[in-house]
Amino acid sequence: MDDVPQRLTVKPSWLITQLAVHTRRLVSDGFAAAGARGYHYRILAALHEFGPSSQALLGRRCRIDRSDVVAAVNELVELGFVDRIPDPEHGRRNRVTLTEAGLRQLHRIDGVLDQVQDELLKTLSATERQTLNNLLSRVLAQHEPS
Repeated sequence: MDDVPQRLTVKPSWLITQLAVHTRRLVSDGFAAAGARGYHYRILAALHEFGPSSQALLGRRCRIDRSDVVAAVNELVELGFVDRIPDPEHGRRNRVTLTEAGLRQLHRIDGVLDQVQDELLKTLSATERQTLNNLLSRVLAQHEPS
């Protein structure tokens, strides 16, 4: 970074932005290699962790816009990674569940994303990676809506 103005390189906001560009490329390439998209991973992860869910709740948990949730769930249904049935407790709501194929896909993507993390953070020790994760989580939490 010798050719970058020093006043930029001492600003965490600039560093985070530059790293975000590189991270997005690595993650995008990883998802493509797994035949997946970011929204797919978020939805599969939420279903695995929290169990069957309405599309609206998936959107809130995964921070995905309502219309994008519908499109992503449609894709996941077509791929056989989730099932969507009418919710027996609420006639106008759909209930989305993870299938066995979806769980296998989630594990595949997890493996790819683990490799992405390793590539992204290869210069950091395990302790430094955990410290970075903790610090980023704290900073993000202060900006999250309550």
